[in-house]
Amino acid sequence: MTVDPPVAIARRSDARAIAVMSRDLIEYGLQWRWRADRVAKAIADPDTNVAVLRRNEELIGFGIMEYLDDEAYLVLFAVAKASQRQGLGSALLRWLEAAARAAGSQRIRIDTRRESVAARCFYNEHGYHETTLEPRMYGKAVDGVRLEKWLRVPIGSNA
Repeated sequence: MTVDPPVAIARRSDARAIAVMSRDLIEYGLQWRWRADRVAKAIADPDTNVAVLRRNEELIGFGIMEYLDDEAYLVLFAVAKASQRQGLGSALLRWLEAAARAAGSQRIRIDTRRESVAARCFYNEHGYHETTLEPRMYGKAVDGVRLEKWLRVPIGSNA
């Protein structure tokens, strides 16, 4: 399936826009940790994918996925408010999942705010299951939820 706009690998020049989206859509009310320099390091990291969606050269969505041994961790994921509910987030997530499968990941883990019902529903609709409620996960003030999705049967499983 193709999506318009297509998913692309982030360029170093995307770091500032990704950082601002993270601050405004993910890290709001918390200390801003994903500033442009940190995002630029993720873009350059060979064990990390930073995927983006652009419309008319404007960044409208991104996902940062780290690869750890046999699993992947979706560190940050956001779609601009004006571009939400158009299937773009779903397409971006499917692209990241395909990349994780290609990298040999057995599962993907994600964390989100407990209060973010929209994010939790989005991930649940895409096959992610909530595993843990983590009190004060974010900034020692905001509760979080850990989710995971198995991409393939774990090695040694009887399934």
